[in-house]
Amino acid sequence: MASVAVGLSAATLLGGCVVRAVVPAPPPPRVYVQPAPPPPPPPAAYVAPAVDVEVTANEAPPPLPDYEQPPCPEDGYMWAPGYWAWGGGGYYWVPGTWVQPPRVGVLWTPGYWGFVGGIYSFHVGYWGPHIGYYGGVNYGFGYVGVGFAGGRWVGNSFAYNRTVMNVNVTNVHNTYNETVINNVSVTKVSFNGGPGGITAVATAQERAAAAEPHVPPTAMQRQHVQEAARNPALSARANGGHPAIAATPRPGAFNAPGVVGAHGASTPPGAAQHAGQPGQFGQNGAHAPGQPGQPNGAHTPGQPGQPGQANNFVRTPGQPNGAAKTQGQPGQPAGTKPPPPKQAKAQRPKPEEKQGEHEK
Repeated sequence: MASVAVGLSAATLLGGCVVRAVVPAPPPPRVYVQPAPPPPPPPAAYVAPAVDVEVTANEAPPPLPDYEQPPCPEDGYMWAPGYWAWGGGGYYWVPGTWVQPPRVGVLWTPGYWGFVGGIYSFHVGYWGPHIGYYGGVNYGFGYVGVGFAGGRWVGNSFAYNRTVMNVNVTNVHNTYNETVINNVSVTKVSFNGGPGGITAVATAQERAAAAEPHVPPTAMQRQHVQEAARNPALSARANGGHPAIAATPRPGAFNAPGVVGAHGASTPPGAAQHAGQPGQFGQNGAHAPGQPGQPNGAHTPGQPGQPGQANNFVRTPGQPNGAAKTQGQPGQPAGTKPPPPKQAKAQRPKPEEKQGEHEK
């Protein structure tokens, strides 16, 4: 009996082992794990409009002309200096002008010519919160090659530095006086790099300004450039580097009063445009002798009909050219001889009068 009991216990143990070996534990449930998204691509580098090359040329631009700044027309206008542009196979002058900024708080960084890779490339100007790099070109009127000393924003108003900007306090009220110390050599060179070019490099502040959001030139500025390109008198070949329209009071106002010519310009600004147009005058109201609408040039008082004399007559605004009156001869057009005075008839004494009594 004992042996039978031992055998049954052994069989039971063996059977339990077989059961545990045949029935494995169920596997853990699979959990789907979404793969991590790929890393985002690096942001595209922002290219400021200042480094956009508008046009290239194989020859250096002429030196900057010397000219005066017209007065600021009213509060809110900002100065954009003139520069040489390329088109039609040659350089032409884009006059400096007063422009309205696209919004409050922005400043104008002028464009500039740079010599790289054997060619001259023009980098477009732009509006931004700070003045950027413009090749170290000394455009004058606060643009001395680095930064801008002609004014600053004070809240929502622009204040003008009267030391370097031509402002009339009657039209412009927000002004200040601040001495500008120019540490850049004053030259008329209009390009950076290359033979005879300016050797200035961008400062840390200018490089930081280049990375800021910018606004391209306004529609009025683009129209100003287009008008200059269509004006043959602004071609460097025609004016020898001394444009008669060097600066304007507003964009595109090439025939308006207040146009300024470069020093050494052969024709006063506005003279050719105003010739022969009634009621319009050139610079200071003077016209060159022999221009259309003015008979035989100017005449000196008391000598009508003699061409080529000095312009000493008085002109009334609004009169057609040639309708000026010489001094001392009111009512007579210039260039016409007054009719000969009528000779008085000798009076005979009346019969009842004796000779000589008529003179008493």
